[in-house]
Amino acid sequence: MKKVWITSLAHEEKQVQKTMAMLKTYALDANGHFWMDDLKKMAWLGPREELIKDDTALWIILSSDTEIASESIRYGLSMLALSVQAVRGHGFPIIFLHDGKIPSVDSLPTPFQGAEIFAVDNPAIGAKLVAKANMPMKKVSAEYRLDIYAIPQLGLWFEVGPFESSWKGAMFGVCGGEIDAHGAGPAGKLPDKAVLEYPMQGLKLTMGEKEYAAWAVQNQLDSGSSYYVRVQGEPKSILFGPLAEGDDAEVYILNLH
Repeated sequence: MKKVWITSLAHEEKQVQKTMAMLKTYALDANGHFWMDDLKKMAWLGPREELIKDDTALWIILSSDTEIASESIRYGLSMLALSVQAVRGHGFPIIFLHDGKIPSVDSLPTPFQGAEIFAVDNPAIGAKLVAKANMPMKKVSAEYRLDIYAIPQLGLWFEVGPFESSWKGAMFGVCGGEIDAHGAGPAGKLPDKAVLEYPMQGLKLTMGEKEYAAWAVQNQLDSGSSYYVRVQGEPKSILFGPLAEGDDAEVYILNLH
């Protein structure tokens, strides 16, 4: 049986039971959890270990108008999605089963731009879910690497770096929230010690209507090395990429709320 994981944003046991029973009739092995909206305790980390397992074929999110409008829930979901996508890839399938007016995918945070949204009472939803769970996971290429380290004692760190190319320096900015530490080192783990080449703080960048406060270094990065930044608060958006000036800047922007 294909395994799926259900995240219920509201504590609606009847809806969860109904969904799990429906999935069982389609030979899908469903487990899940109720969302805990507690950013200070990094409660969004709870289901990560289940979602990154190779045998979890699909992530189903039960949502409604109230929960999907909550900035703290949207941010927590974004953090979880980024952490999962760092392991499973950007092609890992995510489906929202929504109770209410169906939102457009464009209205969701950037990590969910590849998700699909259906009405929870759609009579054809069972067939759609079983098809998605049994479909080979598509590979979605990315020009960058992005991961998250959420450690109560050390805070929330973002790791960024090039996927296959190289960056002549790196920068990371936040719109909302605050950067208070950074480092560079081998990819895949927070560095114990870091040698920073010409570190910079307090850079200001404006993209559209958003202003970002950024830090940067001139360390050369490749697929085996990364730039690490610790962030306080819950930024609405992040910006990162190779260090450049003026119109030559090539950055990636992810909206998290």
